[in-house]
Amino acid sequence: MRLRRSIILALLATTAAAPAAPRAKIVAPHVATTSFERLPTPLPLPYDEKADANAQIAAARMRAAKAGKRLLIDLGGNWCLDCRLLAGTIELPEMKRFVARHFVVVTVDIGRFDKNGQVASGYGIQGRLKGVPAVLIVDPRTNRLLNAGHETELADARSMGPQALADWLAKWAA
Repeated sequence: MRLRRSIILALLATTAAAPAAPRAKIVAPHVATTSFERLPTPLPLPYDEKADANAQIAAARMRAAKAGKRLLIDLGGNWCLDCRLLAGTIELPEMKRFVARHFVVVTVDIGRFDKNGQVASGYGIQGRLKGVPAVLIVDPRTNRLLNAGHETELADARSMGPQALADWLAKWAA
């Protein structure tokens, strides 16, 4: 009995001291639409110019935390082709399922870089955004920006293609 107890305690001690397993890599879905020219038209107009960005983000953050998902804040404008291409790609059936499984999405209208600047600055982004869409991936439990330094990588989405956008989003999925 004592030997058995010692073995169990030793196993528990080594298990507790073992490093955490690395996060499994999340693979993006295969996007059947091979180019932006094949996206359904007209492209979506995802940004509500009259919405209360702070309230939208707070509600989305609560939903994300409750669901164990990441918060994806999409800062942009309906005038922006790259923003609309991102929205159109996310609306593809395979992407819609993938995004819904890993993120809670909130779109925030930034006007012509003259609205809702408090959102980016609240996550430590100083000055004017370098481009849009600016995508902020946030841990909803800590409200910490996870993709710091990578927020505007989709600002030239038109040069990427739908699969590249899917791959980029998968890098930040939970």
